[in-house]
Amino acid sequence: MSAPYDHIAVCVEDSPASRRALDEALRLRAMGAGRLSIVHAAPWPLLYTGGLGGWVPDPEDLFSEARTWLEGLVAEVGEGDPVLLTGYPPVVVVEWAEEVKPDLVVAAAHRGRVQRLLLGSFATYLAYHAPCSVLLVRPEPAPAGERPG
Repeated sequence: MSAPYDHIAVCVEDSPASRRALDEALRLRAMGAGRLSIVHAAPWPLLYTGGLGGWVPDPEDLFSEARTWLEGLVAEVGEGDPVLLTGYPPVVVVEWAEEVKPDLVVAAAHRGRVQRLLLGSFATYLAYHAPCSVLLVRPEPAPAGERPG
């Protein structure tokens, strides 16, 4: 059986919703031979600011930590090529996809209204600007009686 996609890219971060996106990408990739890229966009520390005499993290330290986390995730999964990008996540992922040309990008869609208002929507940007098909994976529904945060 041939794979439905020759190259699947999945965008990951350290969240349960992102893990669901990874699981879906793995399920699709298992349908046949194909390439899997596990993509993490680590933003430069623009949001990290130090007050008077405050500490500002070194971007190289943040990048190194992100690389270690991503490589650990790939080792845990047992397949896939780690891709670590830096910059504003939705933009750098689209730029990467324009260059590499995956057939499908899988990502989580999980921010609430307030987060989308303050931070923007990674999923919306990806859906409108990616040069390929995009599969957005919703998080697990909250158990009965609980409201999502």
